[in-house]
Amino acid sequence: MSLKTMKKEDLELLTFTDLTEMILLENKKAMNTAAIFHKICDLLELTDSDYTSKIGDFYTSLTTDKRFLLLEGAEWDLKDRHVVDVVVADDDEEEEEEESLDDMEEEESLEEDIDAVDDEDSLDSEENDLDDLVVMSEDELEE
Repeated sequence: MSLKTMKKEDLELLTFTDLTEMILLENKKAMNTAAIFHKICDLLELTDSDYTSKIGDFYTSLTTDKRFLLLEGAEWDLKDRHVVDVVVADDDEEEEEEESLDDMEEEESLEEDIDAVDDEDSLDSEENDLDDLVVMSEDELEE
């Protein structure tokens, strides 16, 4: 049913977002918030003060309704008319990202260890806990 042929009483039973969906379907193109709400106000015979007081709530309802998509240029359109591209990373790329994150974490850990050793060097040698530290090779560890 066309919006122009609907009775005002029937239009008043619809939500602003339902009216928006119908307007976008009839116009077959994206529209900005103000243009959509002006059209709704015209259909419902709302005053300019109604427009001013309700447009913020109308915008909020559009942002939370999953039927609509905000496009570049601040225009709204039906989400069904648009394809969402999903980019899936290859396993190799994910492994490289994980490795680089592991490397960064390792470097940060080494920097923290170096800072801790620097702090300990400032202590008297009697208080230094690293005096008893023994460095062993991997061969010695396996024995």
